[in-house]
Amino acid sequence: MKRFLLVVTPSLVAALFAGAQFGCAGPQPTTSSNTNMAIPAPTPDKAAIEPALKKIEHDSPSVLYVHDEGAVKRFEADDAVFIYPDGSLGDKTQDVKDMESSALSAESWEIADLKVNVLGNDSAVVSGRSIVKGGKYKMSNGKTQDISGEYRWIDTYARRNGQWQLVAGATTPVMKGPAPKPTQSPSPSPSPSMKASPATRASPATKPSPAMKAAPAPSPAKTKTP
Repeated sequence: MKRFLLVVTPSLVAALFAGAQFGCAGPQPTTSSNTNMAIPAPTPDKAAIEPALKKIEHDSPSVLYVHDEGAVKRFEADDAVFIYPDGSLGDKTQDVKDMESSALSAESWEIADLKVNVLGNDSAVVSGRSIVKGGKYKMSNGKTQDISGEYRWIDTYARRNGQWQLVAGATTPVMKGPAPKPTQSPSPSPSPSMKASPATRASPATKPSPAMKAAPAPSPAKTKTP
């Protein structure tokens, strides 16, 4: 407080002196360009944000191998929401539960094609691809589901209290082979009673695990490289 007063007091004296000298002068007009000037937002530091988020994604499989539910609790936001490969919704609670029960396992879990889209200093979107080999998921009924395959995903991050957290994510399986095409009626002008056969539908993708995107380890020294 004393330091603040030492700065203010000379300024106040100078203001009083100026008022005595120019007391008759009217107030200076203000222009709208000065009063309404918007303060530009700081430019995001992409050079620092992009490698930080890529490291998080590359380190994520290591948490799966050691079943580190503590890392999931720190990494995923409490209000996070996820869309799993089968279209169902999930959240942090389900991911932590899967880690605690060791429901998810894999022989290898490769992360590829990472792309970071920096939205601001505290927000970014990361997209990528996962190649899972020997993936297994233990369901609540005791059965084991094979989740091996290739997936594409997109993650949304927010920096809260100086720490990047996953706030939303969506994962979809990559279908192999050409997409099915609808069959057409052999007649160019079918009669009203004739209808084209329905399009062939791809079989639904198996549900990997609600914890499809494992969280990164807190530090590289405590994790294994997949």
